Amino acid sequence: MCTGVKLYLQHLLWFLDSITTHTIILVTPALLFHRNKVLKEITNKARQRGDRPSCCTQCLQGASFRRFGNTLSERFQQLRVWQKILKVIGAEFGTSVLSYFVFLTWLLNFNIFSFLINFSFIIIPQFLAAEPNNLSFTGLELFTGAGYFQQTVLYYGFYTNATISKIENGPSYNMQLGYIFTVGIYFLICFLILLFSMAKFFSRNFIQPQKFSGNASKLLCTWDFNITNEKAVKLKQKNLHTQIKEDLAEENKEVLNFSAMERVCRIATHLLAWVVSLGTAVAACAGVYFLSINNLELFMKGYSNDLEGQGAMLVLPVIVSLLNTLIPFFFSWLGHMEKFQTPGQHLYITITRNIILKMSIVGILCYYWLNIVATSESQCWETLVGQDIYRLVLVDFIFCLLGSFFGEFLRRIIGTTVCLNLGLPEFDIARNVLDLIYAQTLTWIGILFSPMLPGIQMIAFFIVFFVKKVSLMRNCQPPRKVWRTSQMMTSFILLLFCPSFLGVLSLLFFHTLRLKPSEGCGPFRGLPAMFSAVTEWVKSLESYTASKWVAWIYRNLIASELFFFILCTFLLVVIYLYWEIIQAKKTMAKGLRQQIENVSLAFSCIFCIIWLLC
Repeated sequence: MCTGVKLYLQHLLWFLDSITTHTIILVTPALLFHRNKVLKEITNKARQRGDRPSCCTQCLQGASFRRFGNTLSERFQQLRVWQKILKVIGAEFGTSVLSYFVFLTWLLNFNIFSFLINFSFIIIPQFLAAEPNNLSFTGLELFTGAGYFQQTVLYYGFYTNATISKIENGPSYNMQLGYIFTVGIYFLICFLILLFSMAKFFSRNFIQPQKFSGNASKLLCTWDFNITNEKAVKLKQKNLHTQIKEDLAEENKEVLNFSAMERVCRIATHLLAWVVSLGTAVAACAGVYFLSINNLELFMKGYSNDLEGQGAMLVLPVIVSLLNTLIPFFFSWLGHMEKFQTPGQHLYITITRNIILKMSIVGILCYYWLNIVATSESQCWETLVGQDIYRLVLVDFIFCLLGSFFGEFLRRIIGTTVCLNLGLPEFDIARNVLDLIYAQTLTWIGILFSPMLPGIQMIAFFIVFFVKKVSLMRNCQPPRKVWRTSQMMTSFILLLFCPSFLGVLSLLFFHTLRLKPSEGCGPFRGLPAMFSAVTEWVKSLESYTASKWVAWIYRNLIASELFFFILCTFLLVVIYLYWEIIQAKKTMAKGLRQQIENVSLAFSCIFCIIWLLC
């Protein structure tokens, strides 16, 4: 018996050693091939005898069907062109860089959804009622957004305020209601998607169930036995290797102890960096404001079809994009001078400074659009705002591509030929993530003024994904300090939700409820406010007995402050209960982990005693 126990323990030690050297991962395709071979032999013998397959054979066949289903699911996932790319990026550069590309694909899907909604309920009905465009196309409109594009579905001013009906006595489409309900329902869906996404990532990442399961689960339970391709096996090995390195770096991170003088110097350095960064943001906002005033004067002088004069208005988006591109490099340099203890601290501080800069610039532009342009003598101020946002989105996209060239390609050339001490650059996550949030914020603002903008941003994000991927693979190196970033996706969506989405939502509420639309263009011409179209529609429903319930819901729910107060209170209670559940799960997970450690310690003692006795 002692000999058997010894052999068992020897095999157990060999098994654990094979895990640490990744031997088990290397032999898994062979094991899978052997299993398939045994299954074929058993099935052939059963067919030759004409007997019914045994229970074991049926179980193996059931496993084959499940494997076939998993393979079919993988084939469908491969139709998404970025699935394999994300796996390669995660294996090569870790979860920190991967989180940027996951966030980018998430925004890409978001804009595809936005474009489909706008195209179905706003753009297609306008195509049915559109008049021919008599303006000539010169090509400069692709950059300025003016000229020929003014009389297209790209801008608010082109849309009709009439009820569209192609068949006499047939169904009709109210463009006013279609326009405002489509935008309103879209933002409601966006609100729910962002809210549920934050809840999902929060529960997945901040509870951190993997933290209490130990690294053994990654070695013993995460291998996919359906992988048979050699390249896929190596990629999976590299991915697991990177994840384990990140977990070990998280476990073994050092806490540095500083003297009193060193702490004072570090605090003074951080304060000075914050003063400099905030002063830079204020100076940039002041420059954008005065430049925007000059931009309006230039537009009013050249409002005719003088495309060269309108081309000069590219100065504002170029300057704004220059500020948004160069100042984040300065903020990143400030972060390196501060010498944070962990890469995570450097990343989050840099993101905070960048979000202050970019949202401040967007706030100045919104003030300019809604308080200066909206009260100007422009014939259609909504189209003017739509053109400004179109130019900002386009120039920001161009600068994003140029940033990959000058910020990463030339930096690689310098680091490998001129100054070898620099080496290859690292991928700047903070700057690139804030570029995405800024671009998405512009898209949300511009939906009312340019319904086609989500489609343009969808194409831009698609191109940016592959440009950034190529630049990352060819020009950048993995992070020097390996670190785990389980909460980054949650942080990105939180930044997208607040201040970006909530700021845009408050802006659109002010626009639809307070600002008077242009008298000569757009679906809401002649109304005191956009929302007046809804109130007039509700009043018309009160004359119909079958539709009085809609008017009751509007008066007692939608237009009632008490209802929204009760709704907000209910949401706060739900959030509080959800937080308490999370804390309880954390406590339970800690208790279970302690029990597992106690049991494993007891088994280790028993094995050692048996080994010594034998």
